[in-house]
Amino acid sequence: MSQAEVGPERVLAAEFRTVMGRFATGVTVVTAVQDDFDHAMTANSFTSVSLEPPLVLVCVEVDSRFHEAVLDAGAWNVNVLDEAQRGRASWFATKGRPLVGQFDSTRTHRSPLTGALLLDEALVTLECRTQQIIRAGDHDILIGEVLEVDLIRPEGRPLLWFGSAYYQLGADIPRR
Repeated sequence: MSQAEVGPERVLAAEFRTVMGRFATGVTVVTAVQDDFDHAMTANSFTSVSLEPPLVLVCVEVDSRFHEAVLDAGAWNVNVLDEAQRGRASWFATKGRPLVGQFDSTRTHRSPLTGALLLDEALVTLECRTQQIIRAGDHDILIGEVLEVDLIRPEGRPLLWFGSAYYQLGADIPRR
């Protein structure tokens, strides 16, 4: 088979999901505010892009409720979750959860820069303004300029996502 004959049509979605699930990532909750309603989604498709200027990206499913909200807002926050926040990660990943009251059991405060909520118990937070949107299949890649960062809990340990499950770092990983 030639290189030209190999392509995405030969990779099944379920197989691709399984393979990508073997790549461990951190877990975040991304927040935005639209028309005075707070929106959130759990995301592990988050990474840094550039140091100068400071840029990050997050991938957002086009058909999600969060997609319209974050595009309309033009600004958003990233909250990197602690290993004890599995419940928060699962809650904000729940499709169809009520929009009103979804933050009732989560301690938050509002960013004066983006207007979106920041999770008080996150390890770190980043406040971002959308710089570029790139359509990629069934997701949009949002590239954001980082306006502010806060290292809230330097001693904390991140929540990880691997093989479609949440994990914690092993004991041999030092706390900082």
